Amino acid sequence: MSFDFYMPVRIVSGENAVKNNADALALGKHALIVTGRRSAVASGALADVTTVLEAQGIGYTLFDKITENPLASTCREGGALCRKTGADFVIGIGGGSALDAAKAISAFAVCPNADEAGIYTAEIADGAMLPIAAIPTTAGTGSEANPYAILTLPGGDKKKTFKHIPGSYPRIALVDPRYTYSLNENYTVSTALDALAHAIESWLSPKSTDASEIFAGYAAREIWDVLFRGADGEGAKDAGGFTPAQRRRLSYAACAAGIAINRTGTGFPHPLGYSITLSEGIPHGRACAAFEGAYIEYNLRTEVGCAKLHRLADMLGTTPGEMAQRIPAMGDVHLSLTSAQIEEHIDRVAGAGNYANSPYVISRDEMSEIYAKLLGM
Repeated sequence: MSFDFYMPVRIVSGENAVKNNADALALGKHALIVTGRRSAVASGALADVTTVLEAQGIGYTLFDKITENPLASTCREGGALCRKTGADFVIGIGGGSALDAAKAISAFAVCPNADEAGIYTAEIADGAMLPIAAIPTTAGTGSEANPYAILTLPGGDKKKTFKHIPGSYPRIALVDPRYTYSLNENYTVSTALDALAHAIESWLSPKSTDASEIFAGYAAREIWDVLFRGADGEGAKDAGGFTPAQRRRLSYAACAAGIAINRTGTGFPHPLGYSITLSEGIPHGRACAAFEGAYIEYNLRTEVGCAKLHRLADMLGTTPGEMAQRIPAMGDVHLSLTSAQIEEHIDRVAGAGNYANSPYVISRDEMSEIYAKLLGM
């Protein structure tokens, strides 16, 4: 048995998690609240956080410039604002983009001389980054449970993962499924597919342990039940077409999948998907789903991958073949890329470490084959 694990994040879940754990947000005297333009307000999360901070006499500054696929340049701007306002901790509210940006901003805040790519090479002492609180408003990335921040580099056509151990781990994650009620169906499905990809890719990773498999298996089963079986779909539904029970299951599953990849990282659907997200505007979760079938099919070619996939499919009450068919179908990505465009996409992500993170390691030629089969003209 291998039970190795490390995750220094305190996770608190449930309705009214913010209001019921006000003391957990008291990480300093002045917070920089990092959000996008919409979800933090629409979900009610921002109002809950500011109410709690004001009741404790904690000051705050709102930085609501985060977009999908957060720019390193915007995060650098947020770090400068931390220094200007005297913010001594950061609260990220939103989907993965806002939570990832909060981590990068915390790093830029203590690296005043770093350019947009500088935090990747800067020497950041243990404990130097500003403390981070993470409050998700989507059920997808699980960023609240791990140290990863995926940033878009200058030029806009490449992403790169930032992490600092232990600094980019949130000190506290407050997971309230109610904050996902305002999400529409399309966004809910896309983020859930991202979390499902995390669970499957963590499950297959050579870095997985018995501990990480507990979280990956739970997450995959919960998401499969809701998305593909409609479990707990009876009763009143929100504007996105989901019941409170389904929202709870997806929220906790996404967090669990985030815990799993904290140990293992992700596999090749993620880098292959990054490129079409940045260049073609395909939402991240759907982009990952587009390649998940190929990920399953290639890993079935290995003894280890085949055994693990059959074991996971048994837990889900399905088969690897059904998974490989239904996940990309729900992703619903349709592109017609030329051979030249395919090679450009692969060039952007060919050096990612994710390719080695599964029993079957695809080659450059196989990347081209996968792209051509799925998205070629």
